[in-house]
Amino acid sequence: MAKPRLKEKYYNEIIPQLKEKLNCSNVMEVPRLVKICINRGVGQAVSDKKLVDVAADELSMIAGQKAVPTYAKKSVSNFKLREGMPIGTRVTLRGDRMYEFLDRLATVAMPRVRDFQGISDKGFDGRGNYTLGIKEQIIFPEISIDKVKQISGMDITFVTTADTDEAALALLKAMGLPFKN
Repeated sequence: MAKPRLKEKYYNEIIPQLKEKLNCSNVMEVPRLVKICINRGVGQAVSDKKLVDVAADELSMIAGQKAVPTYAKKSVSNFKLREGMPIGTRVTLRGDRMYEFLDRLATVAMPRVRDFQGISDKGFDGRGNYTLGIKEQIIFPEISIDKVKQISGMDITFVTTADTDEAALALLKAMGLPFKN
């Protein structure tokens, strides 16, 4: 199997570029992407449990890896939610699948968003991780619009080894994420 295009670009172009830009004395100090976590909550799953299975199938198609259901930790009477009920799906990507997904996200899915101006740089957590919210799952070409019964969004978290938000922003920009200027 061939190496993902973005992984080769990271090792051949991005590491030397960031090493110089961030004044790193060693190649191991250059921030890198550890994992990508995709989380999708299904609020209507309280009344219809099949929606979680549909969401898991769609997320599995998008990520290229099997998604697992998430369960409620507490009971909330206002939401008719009981502890242990399935309420969403998630998947964690590492290695080659992570690079493939990021490449598809930046080059194929993001440009399909209507009136796309770039993504906000406000989603950093202070420790070098970035979370991005997507409003519609139909921006991914793997999802057939005809088969979608309900449009819902998802959260994508990029976990990096960067110590600061500035270093993580430089890494994600170099990886091809289209941030607003």
